[in-house]
Amino acid sequence: MHTINDGIVALDAQAVRASAGLVARARPADMARPTPCADWTLHGLISHMAAQHYGFAAAAAGDGDPARWRPRRLGRAPVADYQAAADTVLAAFSADGVLDRRFPLPELAAGPEFPGRQAVSFHFVDYVVHSWDVAMTLGLDVHFTPDLLEAALAVAEAVPGGEARLAPGSAFAPAVPWDGGGPLDRVVSVLGRSPAWKRPE
Repeated sequence: MHTINDGIVALDAQAVRASAGLVARARPADMARPTPCADWTLHGLISHMAAQHYGFAAAAAGDGDPARWRPRRLGRAPVADYQAAADTVLAAFSADGVLDRRFPLPELAAGPEFPGRQAVSFHFVDYVVHSWDVAMTLGLDVHFTPDLLEAALAVAEAVPGGEARLAPGSAFAPAVPWDGGGPLDRVVSVLGRSPAWKRPE
C-alpha cells in the first residue's frame, strides 16, 4: 500500500482531532443513530474507533496482542472515553522514532509487521473516513486541508480491492461511483462509502 513519507504523523493528528471534535458534538440521543457503516449505530462506531486507537497505540510500542484491539465498553460519558482513546494514539504516534519502528497489526494480518510509516498511513486514512462517517451521522460538515485530502486519496487508491472487500469484517466495502463531488467525497467513495448517504430523520 502507498505510504506518505512526509508529515504523515501530523496529517494523522489532524484527522484524529477532527474526529474527536465531531464526536464531542454528539448528544446522548444521537448514540442510537444509524451511520454510513451499516452494522453500527453511532455508539458502536465510536466504540470501534476507540478500540482502533488503542490497538494502534499498542502496535506503536511493539505490542501485537490481539486483545488490544477488542472494543471496550464505553462508559456513561462516551465522548470523554473517545477523547481519552484519541489522546492515547496521538501520544503514541508522537514518540521519537515511531516511523522507524515495525508495527504488529494483528487485526490486519496475523504474521507480518508493517513499517511505521505505512502503519500510520493506514490509521490516517481510516480516521479521515471515520470523521466523515460521524459528520454524516450528525448532519454536520467536516473540512480538511487540500494537502491532507491529496494524501488521503493516495492512500485510499492503494487499498486492495476485489474479493477482499466483500469478506466479513473487511475494513472497507467495494468502491462506489464518484459523481464528481468534492475531494473528500472521492476519498470515501474509493473506500466504499456513498457520498450520497443521508441520515434518516
